[in-house]
Amino acid sequence: MDTTNEMAAEAIYSVIPRNQKIIIIMLVSVSGLLSPLTGSIYLPALNQIAQDLKVKTSLVNLSITTYQIFQGIAPSFIGTLSDVKGRRPAYIVTFSIYLIANLALALQNSYPALMVLRCLQSAGSSATIALGSATVADMVTRAERGSWLGYTTLGISLGPALGPVIGGLLSEYLDWHWIFWFLLIFSAVITALMVTILPETGRAVVGNNSIRPPKWNLSVLQWWRLRHGKPMNGGAQDYVEDHSTIAKPRKRPNPLSSLLILREREGGITLGFGGIFFAGYFMVLTTLSEQLTSRFGFSSAITGLCYLPLAIGSLLSRFVAGRLFDLNFRRHARLLGLSLDLSRQQKIEVFPIERIRLEVCIPLVYISCGTVLAYAWTMESRSSLAGIEVSLFFLGLFFSGAQQGFNTLVVDTHSDIPATATAANNLFRCLISAGAVAIAPFLIDQIGIGYTGVFISGVWLCFSPLLWLVLLRGKKWREELKAKQDKKDAEKAKKEGQTA
Repeated sequence: MDTTNEMAAEAIYSVIPRNQKIIIIMLVSVSGLLSPLTGSIYLPALNQIAQDLKVKTSLVNLSITTYQIFQGIAPSFIGTLSDVKGRRPAYIVTFSIYLIANLALALQNSYPALMVLRCLQSAGSSATIALGSATVADMVTRAERGSWLGYTTLGISLGPALGPVIGGLLSEYLDWHWIFWFLLIFSAVITALMVTILPETGRAVVGNNSIRPPKWNLSVLQWWRLRHGKPMNGGAQDYVEDHSTIAKPRKRPNPLSSLLILREREGGITLGFGGIFFAGYFMVLTTLSEQLTSRFGFSSAITGLCYLPLAIGSLLSRFVAGRLFDLNFRRHARLLGLSLDLSRQQKIEVFPIERIRLEVCIPLVYISCGTVLAYAWTMESRSSLAGIEVSLFFLGLFFSGAQQGFNTLVVDTHSDIPATATAANNLFRCLISAGAVAIAPFLIDQIGIGYTGVFISGVWLCFSPLLWLVLLRGKKWREELKAKQDKKDAEKAKKEGQTA
C-alpha cells in the first residue's frame, strides 16, 4: 500500500521546530504535576492540620474527597474552552484561580475555609493534565504520541507519589501552612514561564502553527519577536499561513461533551476501566501513610520518603512504556506496508489504533494486579520495609505504563477535541477514586489490608475482558460511529442548503 503521493500532498502537521517542541512539552509536563501533587501533598500532614484546626482527622479527610470531585468536574469546562479558544487563555484562567487559592490557604486557620479553598484550588489546578495532553496532540503525530504523552501525563502517577514526600518534609520541619506557600511559589514560577514563552498551539486557532494567532493568544516572546520584525516561531522565517490546517471540532463543544464520550461503546469502556484502574491505585496511595505510621511509627518526613519508590517507578515507566507504544505503532505500520513520515499525521482510519495501544496496556494491567497483591500481603504480614518498598516500585512502574496507554488511546480517538477527551478521562477517574478513597479505610478495618489488595486486583481482573473487547472490536465501533456522524453532517448540510 503506497501512500507516498498522499503524504506529499498533506501539510506538515506542526511547523514548530523540534527543539521548541521539547521546551513546550517540558513546560506543560511540569504544569501537569500541579493537580495530582496538590491533591496528595498534605496527606502526611492530616493529623497536624486536624490538631491545629481542632477537628477530627476524618473531617480533614473529607477535603480529599471534595478535592477529587472538583478535580473531575472542572476540566470539562476548561477543556471545552481550550478546544475552541486555544490553550493559552485556558492556562491563564486556571493558573489565576490556583494562585489566589494557594495564597488564601497559606493565610487561613479555619476548617470551613480549608474546605472551600481546597475546592477552589482543585478547580484551578485540575485542567493542567487535560491541557498538557491537548498541547501534545496539537504538535505531535500519533506515531510519536505514545512517548510524548507519557511525559506530559507523568503527573497522574508521579504527582500522587511525590506529593507526600514534599508535604512530609515541609510539615515536619516547618509548618503545614508552608505546603501552600510552596505550591504558591512553584505555580507562580510556572505561570511566569507560561505567559512568557508558551505559544498558542490550539489547532482550532493556529492550525499547524503557521497561522498568526489573535493578540490575546500571543506569548510575550512571540509579541516581542513580531514587534521587532522577527519570525513568530523563532525559525529562519515564518511559514506561509495554511488555513487548511485549521481543525475545528466537528461538534460544538460544551461542558457536557465529556459526558457524551461516555456514551460511546469504545470511549465508555476505555474511560470506565481507566477510572476503576486509577481508583484502586489511589486507594493504595491514600491509605499508605496511615498503614506505615501504624506499623512502624514513622514521622511525617519518613512516611513521605516511603512514597519515593512509587515516584521512581512512575518516572521510569514514562521512558519504558512510551517507547513500547511507539515501537508497536511502527510494527503495525510495517505489517500494513506503510512508510511513516513523523512530520505528518497518520490517518486513524488506516491504523488499528485500539490494538496498537491495548497490546501493550493489557499485559501491564495483569502485572499490576500482581504488584497490588504483593504490596498488600507484604504489608499484612508485617514484613520488612524493604519488601513493601520494592512492591511499591513495581506498582508505580506497571500501573503508570498501563494508565499512559489509556490516556493516549482516548486522545488518539478524539483528535478534534483532545482537551475535552482528556477532561472526560479525568472526570471518570476522579469521581470513581473519590468514592474509593471514602470506602478504603472502612474496607481495611473490616477485612485487613491483605484482602483489600485481593479486592482491588479482583475488580481489575473482572473488568479486564472489556479491554479485550475494545482491542478486537474497537476499530469497527469507531468506523460505525464515524459513518453515523458523517450521515448526520450531510443531512444537516442539506437542510441548511435548502433553507438558504
